[in-house]
Amino acid sequence: MHATLIDSRFLGSLFSTDAMRTVFSDTATLARYTETEVALALAEGKLGLIPQEAAQVIAAQAPGIALDMDRLERETHNVGYPILPLVHQLAEGLGDAGKYLHWGATTQDIMDTALVLQIRAGLDLLEADLRGVAVQLRRLSATYRDTPMAGRTHLQHALPVTFGLKTAIWLGMVERNLERLQQLRPRVLVGQFAGAGGTLASLGDRGLDVQVAMMEELKLGVPLTTWHTARDGLAETAQWLGLVTAALAKMGLDVSLMMANEFSEVFEPFVQGRGASSTMPQKRNPISCEVMIGAAKTVRHLAGLALDGAVQDFERATGPWQAEWVAIPEAFLHTAGAVSQALFMLTGLEVDPQRMRQNLDSTGGLIVAEAVMMGLAPALGRNEAHDVVYAACRTALEHKRTLAEVLKADPAVTKLVSLAQIDALCEPGNYLGCAPQMVDKALAAPRH
Repeated sequence: MHATLIDSRFLGSLFSTDAMRTVFSDTATLARYTETEVALALAEGKLGLIPQEAAQVIAAQAPGIALDMDRLERETHNVGYPILPLVHQLAEGLGDAGKYLHWGATTQDIMDTALVLQIRAGLDLLEADLRGVAVQLRRLSATYRDTPMAGRTHLQHALPVTFGLKTAIWLGMVERNLERLQQLRPRVLVGQFAGAGGTLASLGDRGLDVQVAMMEELKLGVPLTTWHTARDGLAETAQWLGLVTAALAKMGLDVSLMMANEFSEVFEPFVQGRGASSTMPQKRNPISCEVMIGAAKTVRHLAGLALDGAVQDFERATGPWQAEWVAIPEAFLHTAGAVSQALFMLTGLEVDPQRMRQNLDSTGGLIVAEAVMMGLAPALGRNEAHDVVYAACRTALEHKRTLAEVLKADPAVTKLVSLAQIDALCEPGNYLGCAPQMVDKALAAPRH
């Protein structure tokens, strides 16, 4: 039975990935709980808090114990948490060694640490795909470094840019998120083992030793203090997911607009039937872009929920913790879908430089009005040059003429600049500023 979008048999592959679903599946979650219990037992066995033989039995046999899922469901529904029901079944299958399972731990220790293990796996998956996205953006930036197109502000022609600069700007967002990921990992990949009240009192003066040894087993960071109700690491992770999906959504929004018939500058990869309408055969909808935009909206809400979950009472929360059970896995799942769609879209992106040029020329040179103004400014002064070009633009629009034609017919202009200079000033390709050099800087920047 599938009741959520990301687990849907027919929609799930659009909005997440099998790899990320595997990380947060019931099977994987129970395996991470068991892995955490095994690491605790091994740590305590090495330190002599439980018999070494018992620890070895737990490590060897616990991961392979077949669980009665119906019983686990019933007992979890009754208890409110899955760890005690899981420990019951594992202990029964471990014989005499089972009495040393979960020694000195509390439910949240196991669930928090297991979640961190899942986060580590999830971050690894996202990093790999984000690096793939960066590779494609580097390719596009280099290929279209000098390809002029209309730059738009407030959805109107502003100044010429290059398509390579546009993709280099996208690349910068991805690279900064990869840098943030490097900074994030040490703060969030920290295990939890603190006992019932967060003091490890049940282990006497050996609690911190066990904590260190346990985290060594799991290759996780050792917490400075208990974080049962200090959830900033998880909240930061969710915010990072929000930043990643926001960057992808910006790309998706730009591409979906450029796919509009009035622009037709770029297109998502063509796959027979992809983006087709059920009633309009001519349609080629921006499916990947739409998923990226929708995922970003969802993850932003989940990031807010994670922030709400970070406000917890005293030493153990009454509700906010459970909100994280929704926010963190679902944020990862939707982010995985968005990154996967971005990688697909960028890998096969169809770019039409000719149409970009047509659109650039569609306003008859008005897009380089600033260039003309700056060309006249040395002789007229900046303000008077602005007024002259402003009037020329109005005339060009009113009489549907090019800006160059209007300027060439104005004696006040032609006495200052030649006809050839007017043509040069009105050529959009001559007014790209430092766009190509900015692309070079983006491509030369250190990769994270």
